[in-house]
Amino acid sequence: MILLRKFRVLILMVFLIACSMHIMIDLLPKLERHGNSGCSCSHTPSEEPQSWGKQGWPNKHTLRILQDFSNEPSSNVSSHSLERIPAAGDKTQAFRRLEHQGLLLALYDHPLYKRALPPLTDEDTLFNVNTDIRFDPKAAEDQAWNAESNRDEFNPTGELTADSYPNWLRFHIGINRYELYSRHNPVIDALLKDLVTQRITSVAMKSGGTQLKLIMTFQNYGQALFKPMKQTREQETPPDFFYFSDFERHNAEIAAFHLDRILDFRRVPPVAGRLVNMTKEIKDVTRDKKLWRTFFISPANNVCFYGECSYYCSTEHALCGKPDQIEGSLAAFLPDLALAKRKTWRNPWRRSYHKRKKAEWEVDPDYCEEVKQTPPYDSGTRLLDIMDMTIFDFLMGNMDRHHYETFEKFGNETFIIHLDNGRGSPALTSLPWLHSFCRVRKTTHLRLQLLAKEEYKLSMLMAESLVRDRLSPILIQPHLDAMDRRLRQVLNVLSECIEKEGYSYVVEDDLPGDRGTDHIHKGPRRR
Repeated sequence: MILLRKFRVLILMVFLIACSMHIMIDLLPKLERHGNSGCSCSHTPSEEPQSWGKQGWPNKHTLRILQDFSNEPSSNVSSHSLERIPAAGDKTQAFRRLEHQGLLLALYDHPLYKRALPPLTDEDTLFNVNTDIRFDPKAAEDQAWNAESNRDEFNPTGELTADSYPNWLRFHIGINRYELYSRHNPVIDALLKDLVTQRITSVAMKSGGTQLKLIMTFQNYGQALFKPMKQTREQETPPDFFYFSDFERHNAEIAAFHLDRILDFRRVPPVAGRLVNMTKEIKDVTRDKKLWRTFFISPANNVCFYGECSYYCSTEHALCGKPDQIEGSLAAFLPDLALAKRKTWRNPWRRSYHKRKKAEWEVDPDYCEEVKQTPPYDSGTRLLDIMDMTIFDFLMGNMDRHHYETFEKFGNETFIIHLDNGRGSPALTSLPWLHSFCRVRKTTHLRLQLLAKEEYKLSMLMAESLVRDRLSPILIQPHLDAMDRRLRQVLNVLSECIEKEGYSYVVEDDLPGDRGTDHIHKGPRRR
């Protein structure tokens, strides 16, 4: 019994010592900060970090294994690009230098970019909107939105007409069977401005996915997906890197939207770059405790966080501001799935996502013919949509297109939505299955040929389009030049196909009549 009591006393003493050590570890950072109160720091985050001690410091382990990557040239969280953002005057001059060329205006004035849609029926629009319906902002829970909105938009009864709906809602209303938005819809430019200027009211982590993404809600109830900067613009993916191991790039998301519009696909939701204050616009407004707990101050006195995700969510891969400013892409949300269901399809030409195995299409010479006989690829124009998407991904350097989506309402007779374009890379890729498939829309083929001409050079059009983004420059010149090289590769492959199979077999003539003929039920051609 005496030995048992001594053992219990020993256990109790060990427990007390352990508790004392933990208390000392918790108090040490606060004591250090009080001890250094007389120091004048020349590099401090704006206002907020000093009050964190009162609210509760994030996880203890961040204090021990904390690493700062914000000043490393090779870091995935480097903020050097913030220094390269031109001043307002320089940016205006750059804009004027490009604007006087008027390449985009000339491109969109070309007959290929003036084809009209067929008349839209109720079955061709995602939402059947009654224009007599009024939206009453007074019914909204957040009265601050009502107070901050433009009073001139209200009619005398205090209601909003359909034309004065928030831009994100007008974008949703405009979606139809053939496109996410019309070619010259002024709502898109207004929505891009909203993504940059609207006040952020709440932030939460997006579930799923391999890397951290945030859902941001604005004062007008619009939502966008925020992808923070993980790599500087000049960083290239090493040639030995597996595509599924690469970081997502915020500037690739922005560039993808502009490329999609230049190709006249209009299948990428609007995306804009934004400089975000991590303290005031993320930490202070989030109700996501898991996200909040991952904020910390780096040894370089920058605000950092890492969130929770499958990969790259740790202090070693933290996202650090400079001192609390971080840039990223904001992609406008599509309509809620409860209102407009989407169907997810497995890309038949997806990569294997295995280090030692090849995909079936890489080893089976008959794979292409088998796909042509499988629904939904045995009728309609889905295969041509896949070809458009493949060319788009190749120009972007995106090898991570494992799935794609369509709106369920439109069945198989609709376009493919080009979502999740952050894996764009300057590294060269190849088009191995294009040689065996050898099919393309005539309008796509003609546009590609047009963009290869000096007067409509793709790299110059992209530069002119991207300079309008708040985070310009989005792509550096080597990346723009890579797009021109890839475009020539695509045209060379198609030329080889035409020489081998004949023009009428390779090029699907979708020019006669209106664009509605694109969706005629007919099976793919056979050899």
